[in-house]
Amino acid sequence: MPVFEYKGRSLGGVSVSGELEAKNRPELERMLRGRRILVTQVKKKPLEIKFGFTSKRVSKVEISRFTRQFATMISAGLPMVQCLEILGGQAERPEMRRIINEVRESVSSGTTLSEALARHRKVFDELFTNMVEAGEVGGALDTILVRLAVYREKADQLSRKVKGAMVYPSVVVVVAMGVTWAMLTFIVPVFASMFSGLGAELPEPTQVVLAISGFLSSNVFTLIGSIIVLGVAFKYWIKTDSGRLTFDKFLLKTPMFGTLIRKSAVARFTRTLGTLLQSGVSILDALEITAKTAGNRVIQIAIRKSVVSIAEGDTITAPLKESGVFPPMVTQMIHVGEKTGGLDEMLAKIADFYDEEVDAAVDALTSIIEPVIIVFMGVVIGGILIAMYLPMFDIIGKIG
Repeated sequence: MPVFEYKGRSLGGVSVSGELEAKNRPELERMLRGRRILVTQVKKKPLEIKFGFTSKRVSKVEISRFTRQFATMISAGLPMVQCLEILGGQAERPEMRRIINEVRESVSSGTTLSEALARHRKVFDELFTNMVEAGEVGGALDTILVRLAVYREKADQLSRKVKGAMVYPSVVVVVAMGVTWAMLTFIVPVFASMFSGLGAELPEPTQVVLAISGFLSSNVFTLIGSIIVLGVAFKYWIKTDSGRLTFDKFLLKTPMFGTLIRKSAVARFTRTLGTLLQSGVSILDALEITAKTAGNRVIQIAIRKSVVSIAEGDTITAPLKESGVFPPMVTQMIHVGEKTGGLDEMLAKIADFYDEEVDAAVDALTSIIEPVIIVFMGVVIGGILIAMYLPMFDIIGKIG
């Protein structure tokens, strides 16, 4: 379907422009009339030939950058439509530019900003749109956008820390497995052909290594197929409720990584809930939104139980305590916040504290996992080499 570039005016007399897919010009004009835009100029956009892979997915960094720039412009007193026009013009990726332009057109035609953003759920989630709606209703959109920008930046920073802690050990393990596989597949068979002419009984470690090498060489395609099948099966299993819950429980109990995951989950929960409450979102709506963005099914279930608890007139701390994820200090501080009426401030303090805890956990994990992986690689690779040289040592001993 062709893409048309258009210019026009909204009912309020504001100049608008953008791009839109349509079968032909009359259909384009009908679509724009439906958006209450009077078309003044239309031209068909030339067909672009693109090579390689282009993703339509908008990254979290782009959304955070948009939020911060939008908040700064609104705080400076610029009209909303003008802000969106500027942001759409300077967006680097075409997909983000298209979305911002569509939001601008919707706002120009009289739609509220929260409703316009809600039409793009894959980019602006429920937390984003609810906070914007609370800002529009309360007349404090500039404050809410600044708060939302801070939240997104801290959430992205937390996510990068956790992912960064996982990258190094993952890369080292993959490299170690690759080196081990290469030795067993290409180097060990050379020794095997050499040992076959000796006619003597080989040491037991050498026999074990040769047996593993022979199995890998003979069943390489079977093993690759099995890995692919297991990966696909795991992917589908993890999408089920029971699979996701089981896997999330397992992650929280894993040595070394479990502590980091638990602390990052607590930081995300307290930061999200505290930001929503500070923005004027009701406690029940805030908990529902926080549950959807929890990132861990165990915590999600605990939050949903808290919603039921509040609806029945109780506090939110009991379900959180029962989950076993939240430390006693966290539940006690939340309980104090509920009693004193300063829950949002208390949650912000907990989030700041656990951001630092995540930093400490990442440093501790890195310092522990590095020597563990090095020792593991040394034992595996060194063991293979020793097993291959043992028969030579026996031969040299007999000759001497």
